[in-house]
Amino acid sequence: MTDNSYDVIIVGAGPGGIFTAYEIRENNPDLRVLLIEKGHSIEKRKCPKRKTGICVNCQPCNITTGFSGGGSFSDGKLSINEDGEIGGDLAQYIGTEKFRKILHYTDALYVGFGADPTIYGTENTPTVEAIRRSAAQAHMKLIDSGVRHMGTEKAYDIYSRIQKELEKRKIDMLFDSPVTDFIIEEQPDGEKKVKGVVITDGRVFTAEHVVVGIGREGSEWLNGICRKYGIHSKVGPVDIGCRIETDAAITAQIDNSLYEAKLVYYTPTFEDKVRTFCWNPRGEVAEEKYGETLATVNGHSYKDEAYKTGNTNFALLVSKNFTQPFKTPIEYGRYIAEMGNMLSGNKVMVQRYGDLKRGRRTTMERLAKNIIRPTLKDAVPGDLSLVLPYRIMVDIIEMIEGLDKIMPGLSGDNTLVYGVEVKFYSNRIVVDKHFQTNIHNLHVLGDGAGLTRGLMQASMNGVCMGRILTGNW
Repeated sequence: MTDNSYDVIIVGAGPGGIFTAYEIRENNPDLRVLLIEKGHSIEKRKCPKRKTGICVNCQPCNITTGFSGGGSFSDGKLSINEDGEIGGDLAQYIGTEKFRKILHYTDALYVGFGADPTIYGTENTPTVEAIRRSAAQAHMKLIDSGVRHMGTEKAYDIYSRIQKELEKRKIDMLFDSPVTDFIIEEQPDGEKKVKGVVITDGRVFTAEHVVVGIGREGSEWLNGICRKYGIHSKVGPVDIGCRIETDAAITAQIDNSLYEAKLVYYTPTFEDKVRTFCWNPRGEVAEEKYGETLATVNGHSYKDEAYKTGNTNFALLVSKNFTQPFKTPIEYGRYIAEMGNMLSGNKVMVQRYGDLKRGRRTTMERLAKNIIRPTLKDAVPGDLSLVLPYRIMVDIIEMIEGLDKIMPGLSGDNTLVYGVEVKFYSNRIVVDKHFQTNIHNLHVLGDGAGLTRGLMQASMNGVCMGRILTGNW
């Protein structure tokens, strides 16, 4: 075995890759494991914008890449839902009983690394019952789910401890090293088998198994790899929408009792599915960069009271399933986001809800008079109706009007709508029960493969992968 030869290579140090490495070591300390990440190690992940307020277009983006992926710079919410309804489709692959066991195991690992032991949203109080009743009256479904909130700054500390633990367990980690290609050979029987990877400086690393957990940021790249090598995939739902920001007083009942409301609505005009996502009580709206220029919107919320704001933000995502001949969901979502960037100088666009309803553009003058102040300071006032397709725009408006029955005041003129929010996980790679593709020993997991849609299930997917590779499945 050479220095560049391993038993397992893991591409991507997001939660899926991290917990694959951890679980391999937990079950078989003798395997040689290499974790390759295109971004920085956790201690080098610094976003200059958080101090200066100005994005300097770091390449790669420190918000979306680096050890722990988007996890350490996000709100750090762990969804505790035993039925697998929240955050992905992992339960469909491993079964409900196994899903629940791995959920509790993974959650305990996070607590062991310093996550707050408090779980929100599990008590059926009179307040929660009132929210559920209001949701039903608005023809929405409130999905029961506990939430463990790590917080943006605390998640960074937690993942720092995990990185140190992997170092202690002798996991080789290679940062600032994008994988550019796979080495795939055809066997005498005609079957294709992965043999290793090539990184950006031309070095080659070989392994018996290659695990790809590149997250949403790398989903477009992985889609290209699938086309190149004939890796089987199918079109999943496309999630496109906006981020809503309002006064925290309007959302206080949900913020204080559930922390995050998982609400699903089928709109009256088109019967499209719209859902709330990534709820950030008293948080901040944030910009994410994909590639060198594409700016999309996201949200954060800190744990420390000193960093909290007077606003709450959350996403509204419209889920659309397309049929043949449509084959490019990631490109479709990117195209819409690029339209928004075209009108805003590669920035996130913001519009007052009152202006959106009146069919007019939000200007700097109108935004300056708005009661709710935007927490994303460099968002550009504009008109989202020039960006979003008509059907999605109608879905968003109808969802906001429906939510106003649960949170009176949300549909007021001063509510802010940011765009575009796109989730790049809509190309679903076909895998077997071992998360193996049609290329022998090439495994995929997490959001980038379209199997999960959130921090907890991506982490759980890594635990599953680590056990599979060590024969403990």
